[in-house]
This record gives sequence, C-alpha cells and structure tokens, in this order.
Amino acid sequence: MEASAVAEYLKKNPAFFEDYADVVAQIFVPHPHGGHAIPIAERQMLALRDKVYDLEQKLHELIRNGTENDQIGEKLHRSTLALFAAPDLETTLAVLSHSLKEDFGVPAVATRLWPDLSVGALPELGPTSVGIREYADRLRAPYCGSEAAFESREWFDSGESLKSFAYLPLRTEKTFGVLALGSEEPQRFHGAMGTVYLLRLAELASVAIARYLQRS
Repeated sequence: MEASAVAEYLKKNPAFFEDYADVVAQIFVPHPHGGHAIPIAERQMLALRDKVYDLEQKLHELIRNGTENDQIGEKLHRSTLALFAAPDLETTLAVLSHSLKEDFGVPAVATRLWPDLSVGALPELGPTSVGIREYADRLRAPYCGSEAAFESREWFDSGESLKSFAYLPLRTEKTFGVLALGSEEPQRFHGAMGTVYLLRLAELASVAIARYLQRS
C-alpha cells in the first residue's frame, strides 16, 4: 500500500486507534529534533507543542504590531495638532520637519513647493526642475526605495551619504510640492514596506501647507 492510502484509511476509520491501541503504543518514530526514537503519542504531543509555540509567536507579533501602530497614531495626532496650530507657512514647514525628525526619527527631511503665486523667499520655495515636478505629479502613492529623484539629493545637507528615500506628493486639487525623506540606512525606506502612514502623512501635510498657499 502507498503511504497516502494508509493516511486516507486512518482518516476514514478513527476507531482504528481505539481498537488497536496496543499496536499504536508500540509504534516508535524519530524525534522531530533529532536523537532517539519516541512513541507516536509523544511525537503527537511534541507536534501540538510546536503549534502552540508558533501561535504564541504570532500572537506576540500581533500585539507588538498593534502597540507600534498605536504609537504611530499618537505621534500623527500630536503632529496634526501642532500643524494646525501653526500661524503661518514658515512655522508649518518647521513643525513638519521637527515632527518627522524628533517624533518619527527620520534623519533627513526636505520639502519643495511650487505654488502658482509667490508666497515668500523660504528655502522650500526654491527653484525646482520640470523633472521633479512631473515626477511628483505622477506619484499616486508615496515612493520608497534607493533611487534619489532628479536633483532632490541636493536638498539634504548630507545628501551624498543617504542610501534610501521616500517621496510624498503634496497635493489638494493639484500637485504643488513634494516631501522628501532620506536615511543612511539602506532598508529604512524600501519598496516592500507599507505606506499607509506615509500616505496619511502626505495628506496631512498637504492640507496644512495648502492653507497658506491658497490664501496668497
């Protein structure tokens, strides 16, 4: 008989284990972690113990992720209050940069805006290429990866040492800027990471900044 046929028979005839309990007790199988042979009943107990351990690890991971999400949510809430308490564009941009660096531990933060009307002489309103504007406009979601977009590496004080980047489009009715994040860690911003909170941050920053661009 093939092993699959034996397995199928045992599934359909569970009474076999009651009728031949003495036979089952005499069956020894290899220990799952090496070493001597053990009774099949003990092997089953070990398998159940391993499953319980795996479930405990998954539970701990869920709890850890939930705690991290709660912490991120709290930080976003504080950032929201601070941004909407800012009285002008300069303060709004300063609050945004400070929050990202201090609350979220982002090493490098840069913002570039290109409003239709002149709103001042802030560094964030400096010249930007057509390429970076079109790039930001094409972003439907935050980009995370190792490639610096166009001249954006020059926006950071330590731009040459940065290994990973995130680009968040700033838009309401239309795109008017980009928020760029950088890190010396290659895996800080990577293509497989989740971007839910980055997207929320982009929306928050967009609304907070747009207030002063539309007012001018």
